[in-house]
Amino acid sequence: MLNLFLTAFVAAFLAAGIRRPFVFVLAYAYIDIVAPQKVSWGFLQSIPISLIAFLGAVTAWAVAEDKNGIRFSPRQFVLLLLLIYCGLTTRSADFPDDALEKWGWVWKALIFALFLPLTVRTRLRIEALALVMVLSLGTIVIGGGIKTVFGGGGYGQLKLLVNDNTGIYEGSTLSTVAVGTIPLIAWLARYGTIFRPGKLVTLFALALAFSCSLIPVGTQTRTGLICLVILIALSMRAVKRPLLYMGIIAAFGTAAVPLLPQSYLERMNTIENHKSDQSASTRMAVWKWTIDFAKTHPFGGGFEAYRQNSVSYDTIKAENAGDNNTAIETERIEEKARAYHSGYFEMLGEQGYPGLALWLILHLSGLLQLELIQRRLRRRTDLYSRSDRSLALALQSGHCVYLFGALFVGIAFQPFIFMLIGLQIALAMQVSRRLAPPSEWQRRKARPAPAQTPEPGEAPNLPGSLAR
Repeated sequence: MLNLFLTAFVAAFLAAGIRRPFVFVLAYAYIDIVAPQKVSWGFLQSIPISLIAFLGAVTAWAVAEDKNGIRFSPRQFVLLLLLIYCGLTTRSADFPDDALEKWGWVWKALIFALFLPLTVRTRLRIEALALVMVLSLGTIVIGGGIKTVFGGGGYGQLKLLVNDNTGIYEGSTLSTVAVGTIPLIAWLARYGTIFRPGKLVTLFALALAFSCSLIPVGTQTRTGLICLVILIALSMRAVKRPLLYMGIIAAFGTAAVPLLPQSYLERMNTIENHKSDQSASTRMAVWKWTIDFAKTHPFGGGFEAYRQNSVSYDTIKAENAGDNNTAIETERIEEKARAYHSGYFEMLGEQGYPGLALWLILHLSGLLQLELIQRRLRRRTDLYSRSDRSLALALQSGHCVYLFGALFVGIAFQPFIFMLIGLQIALAMQVSRRLAPPSEWQRRKARPAPAQTPEPGEAPNLPGSLAR
């Protein structure tokens, strides 16, 4: 039944794009996030639905869209440079076959982010894309949240739509994305026009946001806890009574601790002492190896360059030996081909210093651009300006959560984040067009035509009822 439903839904989504070409863009976003071809076990697995949606979006834009006034923003040029550079490092990668496999989905994420601002040119389209991204993520996190409430979580044990620990379905990645999407959910509930604000919309938004906050608990990821703390700190900007807000958060946190699984509390305790946890110790060792690797490979080793690493480290275990004595046991661990566990070190090891610089410029310039939008709209009280300012704050908060999450997860090229970047660029360009002074052509078009003296015997051309 699930297979038939997914097949019918995807087919209807793509068919709707024939009548409304922009729907192809939304269909691609849904397919890229949910990956229904992985959930299904039948017809969808045998056809390239992602490629079909992407080609449909680009073809429809090239044929049917109005391209008047289209221009590239500086961040799109940075995206283009990053795309070209990654292509060059792939050609000279240390592991060519593995690098080509990763390049096969990375270039799609970068190209789609480049393409989005060219077609998402109105407020309605911005909202539609944000809505599809949120609801597509909701398809994953709602089930995960329900299973967490009923005790179905655990590190690497939370069963989602697919039994696949890669991409957005990986626990730490999903925790980061889910927490970072909460501000966007709040914006849609407050300023949405497709589903207008109301009791049902607010209730669904609260339930979805709660499910997103449960994902770090269900997956038992330390990254998710850090992202939640960062989001709470960032949300202080939008509250009128910060002390009261912090008091409420502290009360809820205190009340929730006894309800949390003991396994979750034990795993979170390893944040304080990484040497007692093998996973955390591995990350530190791999990061040190990556720094040394970049010294001899300043332009990186291409995608999947981590496969050549070899790290060793000591783990420390403390056990009670009786009579108030503690036995300290040290164990030497040696591992090979361990992943970076950090977006920053992923960029450094694979793309070297130039790639890391382009990546940082892309993200930091986005935060600055969103801050400038908020400052520009601060004193405007019309509904459009308040909505755009709130959206800029939501996108900025989600982006900050991602950047903190990327410290501990290798999500440098996560497609969901690059969709978020495309949405940011589209918002900035839409605000610039809306607030730009009218051009000379627009002023001439708006200027009333000069009155003409009627010919003898001809009735004067007067407006309204006076012309009757």
